[in-house]
Amino acid sequence: MSEILQEDSTAQDSLPLKITDEGSKQRNWGILITGVIGGTLVTLYAITTPFITPALRKHCLPFVPATSKQIENVLSMLKGRNGSLVDIGSGDGRIVIAAAKVGFKAVGYELNPWLVWYSRYRAWREGVHQDARFYISDLWKMLPLEKKLGEELQLDARVVACRFPFPHWSPTQSFGEGIDTVWAYDSESFKMKKENDS
Repeated sequence: MSEILQEDSTAQDSLPLKITDEGSKQRNWGILITGVIGGTLVTLYAITTPFITPALRKHCLPFVPATSKQIENVLSMLKGRNGSLVDIGSGDGRIVIAAAKVGFKAVGYELNPWLVWYSRYRAWREGVHQDARFYISDLWKMLPLEKKLGEELQLDARVVACRFPFPHWSPTQSFGEGIDTVWAYDSESFKMKKENDS
């Protein structure tokens, strides 16, 4: 009888080892799957957050790419001009790159870092990275834009707005229809208006 008990205790001692080996393999797969899912969620969060957070702000201006017609309209408003161009809310850089291709020193400011990096890549790929620069910047942390531009622009400057016209300025010219409409504001006109209001 004592032999039987010894055999049973040996069988019991070895039995948990087999379960532990299988449990260990299952645990490793569980950790791997959890890591893959966690990594995927972190990556998804990092990519989508810059696109979603503008919708949660006081001023909601989501990324909407410029259409080819809109770019054409902007360039027609700038015909006969040269020098610098600044695009505030430059998105994926289409307008800045197009302006650089026709000879402007163009700069784009955009809140979304993914779009800034993509814009830099596109400018490099299209061979205008020397004339097209992109920076991560939040225009809502600046002074109110209309006031800032009115105070700082030179008299021969032109402001071109796409999709969102300036509320207190009268455009010198407008061109296009619907979402492709662009408005041009010559700084001479809104600086004179400011002087007359004072």
